[in-house]
Amino acid sequence: MIAELGLALLWMAAALAALQLIAGVLALRPQGAQLAGIIRPVAVMQGVLVLVSFMALIDLFLTTDLSVKLVAENSHSAKPFIFKLAGTWGNHEGSMLLWVTIMSVAGGFVALIEKRLREDTLIATLAGQAFVSLGFYAFLLLASNPFARLAEPPADGNGLNPLLQDIGLAFHPPTLYVGYVGLSIAFSFAIGALVTRDVGPAFARAMRPWVLGAWVFLTLGITAGSYWAYYTLGWGGWWFWDPVENASLMPWLAATALLHSVSVLASRNALRAWTVMLGVVAFSMSMVGTFLVRSGILTSVHAFAVDPTRGGFILALLAIYIGGALLLFGLRASTVTEGARFSFVSREAALVFNNVMLCGVLGIVLLGTLYPLLTEAFGVKVSVGPPYFNPVSAIFVLPMLAVLMVGPLLRWRQDKAGRVSAPVAVCALLAVLVFAGVEAFAKGIGILPALGIGIAAGLGVASWLPLRGRNLARTPLPIWGMVIAHFGVAVALFGMASESAFSTERLAAMNPGDSQQVGPYTVTLTGMAPVAGPNWTALEATVEARYGGAAPTILHPQARTFASPPGNRTESALKTRWNGQLYAVLGEEGEDGRWQMRFWWKPFVPMIWYGGALIALGGLLALLGRVAADVRRLIATDKIAYRRHRQGR
Repeated sequence: MIAELGLALLWMAAALAALQLIAGVLALRPQGAQLAGIIRPVAVMQGVLVLVSFMALIDLFLTTDLSVKLVAENSHSAKPFIFKLAGTWGNHEGSMLLWVTIMSVAGGFVALIEKRLREDTLIATLAGQAFVSLGFYAFLLLASNPFARLAEPPADGNGLNPLLQDIGLAFHPPTLYVGYVGLSIAFSFAIGALVTRDVGPAFARAMRPWVLGAWVFLTLGITAGSYWAYYTLGWGGWWFWDPVENASLMPWLAATALLHSVSVLASRNALRAWTVMLGVVAFSMSMVGTFLVRSGILTSVHAFAVDPTRGGFILALLAIYIGGALLLFGLRASTVTEGARFSFVSREAALVFNNVMLCGVLGIVLLGTLYPLLTEAFGVKVSVGPPYFNPVSAIFVLPMLAVLMVGPLLRWRQDKAGRVSAPVAVCALLAVLVFAGVEAFAKGIGILPALGIGIAAGLGVASWLPLRGRNLARTPLPIWGMVIAHFGVAVALFGMASESAFSTERLAAMNPGDSQQVGPYTVTLTGMAPVAGPNWTALEATVEARYGGAAPTILHPQARTFASPPGNRTESALKTRWNGQLYAVLGEEGEDGRWQMRFWWKPFVPMIWYGGALIALGGLLALLGRVAADVRRLIATDKIAYRRHRQGR
């Protein structure tokens, strides 16, 4: 009964999305103006219905209703509670329902709270959101029904992929989906503004919180996903340029450019066409990522293995949404005025330069991701990895980071280079000195890691300079957010460069009692023992790790075996210090009875994820500051309107 209720609610929500689209299109015409009043409540009700539908699917997983095909294929009665819950979206159909749920609930919130747009622009925006949602409803109901029943329920379920049975599954996909859906809202705002020719500061102020929120969640999702893969896969790396990793990075790059562009439009009435185009591109990249993950054309630990028919459906949606948006932009581009001008030396110019660099990196990643797929279609297999991505991306990233040190210090509209030359020179000198010191005392580490460490030092200092001369207690939250986010970039860059430059790896065959030197650590294998978990068994090593003369730390790397579904997974053991991380992995037993052990010492590698968290925190502070300012503005406007009403009585 729960499954049938969930499916019925999903059909009803799809019907309301169709009604919202039709009413929105008609309400934009003079003869259909009376329909405008139903669009907001329809959008809200649509969000409520699909949310209840998703809650029904959660209930089916928590109760392990094996008569539902999706539950039988992706759950098991012996799974811990958290994995039953996360299993709801740890599969193709459930994750798509989560996507549609977030999208519809977000559209409902837009209908409820948005008061800054012109009424016709809001109607067009909600119609655009309904159009996007309708395609995903069709995909779910026609090709990926999450509530399909089995004629003969099995005795127990297949369980969840062992690689997904980790707390990361409860956090990583939902944060990414919130980010993707936030970009769909920004896309709908851009379409609405183009339809009504209302591309201006009011449109940008309405779009900005959604872009900021999407960017924060994408940052958190990518950071969490990187750390999840780092400690779960047992390979010791934090980023492999896997196509599915790139699928999440590309929307983030576009969203970062959009975030800065929409801020300029909202505050300075500039970059109008650029903002609209980036709104289309950012959502396009999330659609490309969806296609890559769900089309079945990729073999990846991150990808959902689905049939090509579903991939064709998503490809058709991508062509309709993006092709239609680009066509609309082409038709209306001439009506989007240039906006306010600015000089070559100004904060706007610095933002434009960095946006171009971000788009350059986006192009590099997109090309490197799609090129192997294109060549494979012609029977030629090629591999594109770090030797391509790292140096080619650096061509755009390094100038961008250099300008990032200068841009926040410049004034809007027009400035003089001499005004900021002194602080910029100090930061540049610091970067050069650190780079020279690394090159002098750490021979052979490579030019890119040394440059990364040097630029991180200069950017780390430069990021705080916008606070110079300010009353810190009165500094607006968006300024604090900018400062902390830019400092997070410096912290993450330092972690990436240090890990690349100074990591030490040891692969050893060890008997209990044997020791190895790994960086500053002496590690000793002291024993092996079997252990059991709630739905797995494992062979566990006990490793004593001693840092210099400090007391030893005990690590327990495991090799886990899952029965349902059958599979193995490495459970690494980590010891984190302020200056780095010791990483231990247990391998197989050799013919001579010795155990294969793998150790890494990774100096400052946690800075990568600390930096990601700081970037997200900066975005959150900026979002809170913008929302608070908008609320104050709306309250003030309502008070003025009320006074005028009283005076006119």
